[in-house]
Amino acid sequence: MPSSHHGGSERVRDLATELAELARSLQREPDSDAIVAGFVHAALELIPGVDEGSVSVVLGRKNIGSRGATGSLPARIDALQMETDEGPCLEAAYEHRTVRVPDMAHETRWPLFSSRAAEAGARGMLSIQLWVEGDDLGALNLYSYEANAFTDESENIGLLVASHASVAFAEAEKTRQLQEAVDSRDVIGQAKGILMERHKITGEEAFIVLSMASQRTHMKLRGVAEHLVSSGELPGRKSPRSAG
Repeated sequence: MPSSHHGGSERVRDLATELAELARSLQREPDSDAIVAGFVHAALELIPGVDEGSVSVVLGRKNIGSRGATGSLPARIDALQMETDEGPCLEAAYEHRTVRVPDMAHETRWPLFSSRAAEAGARGMLSIQLWVEGDDLGALNLYSYEANAFTDESENIGLLVASHASVAFAEAEKTRQLQEAVDSRDVIGQAKGILMERHKITGEEAFIVLSMASQRTHMKLRGVAEHLVSSGELPGRKSPRSAG
């Protein structure tokens, strides 16, 4: 019979495999909301003590939005952090990888937030950093209805879930940016084709026309191209009917 330590490491290995498979399957999802929802659901299934969860996105260390929330409690807690201007996401999660609140009723780090969060029904909270970019933060926030529900095991498995979620988010973002680049190239190519046909000019000359329109209107090149493809006119140009 294997020792409990051996059994624990086997369990972590199994979880890591399961989460890696989840990350791979979620990378094929068309949007990041599906990835968020998938990992929040996994957190509820796999992490001991969790009753509710969400991914909080904090912009500029102030504005907090809940994504993939399993119920009304996560959104309420995020709103409380904004109202009180304090709490795990707004402060400690920027500095620490993980923040655990065993009992919100006895939490002293954020007194105003803690008392109101306990009244709202969140007795325990586990906040795990997903990413930090400048003043923007993503965190996996987990809640328990009972005090002292989160253990070291909760934290360890939570870190495992969060690390796989971070990788899936990064891959999804990379895919989205790549798709945007392909779309931009396609629409710019279409716009060049219109100008080449209409004015009997070369591709290089058509690109210069688009670039000049971009500078004149302070629009991105893609925006100029989209405007031409959809309307038949370069932005900022008056139609012949309105001239004179």
